[in-house]
Amino acid sequence: MAESRSRTFTWSDPAETLSGLSTLPGVEALRRTISGEVPYPPMAHLMGMHLVEVEAGRVVWEAVPGEEHYNPIGTVHAGFATTLLDSAMGTAFVSTADAGTRWTTLELKANFTRAITAETGPVRCTGTVVHPGRTVVTTEARLEDREGRLLAHATSTILVLRD
Repeated sequence: MAESRSRTFTWSDPAETLSGLSTLPGVEALRRTISGEVPYPPMAHLMGMHLVEVEAGRVVWEAVPGEEHYNPIGTVHAGFATTLLDSAMGTAFVSTADAGTRWTTLELKANFTRAITAETGPVRCTGTVVHPGRTVVTTEARLEDREGRLLAHATSTILVLRD
């Protein structure tokens, strides 16, 4: 039997994150997430990812892939990359949104260009808004290693929910 490994993480009440996003303009809420004033959502803690840059229409997330992200074939599961891509694209939109804007992802298309392993080291995922429509927004993201080599890229369509 293989040696057991464990990883422990903690997170804040997700309602605190939602509160920050619903009362502040998106770019400000994300900046306050970086500063620690608004907590990260639990998924960010689970995946070990954090925001490092935010401006209107562009965000950058970082994470370090590890063996806890591995699939049965000895590489990092595509879900790790897809989570970073989806988060970057969603928060790129959020960085342009007014306080309290509700939205959902309609579609996400990802392409994987290089295997990711624990030896890949830190990765950066940059998300940008391509089309800032009133109801339908399109975004894209690039996941790169520390040398700037493309690991994966994606596009997303976001539906802005109107009351």
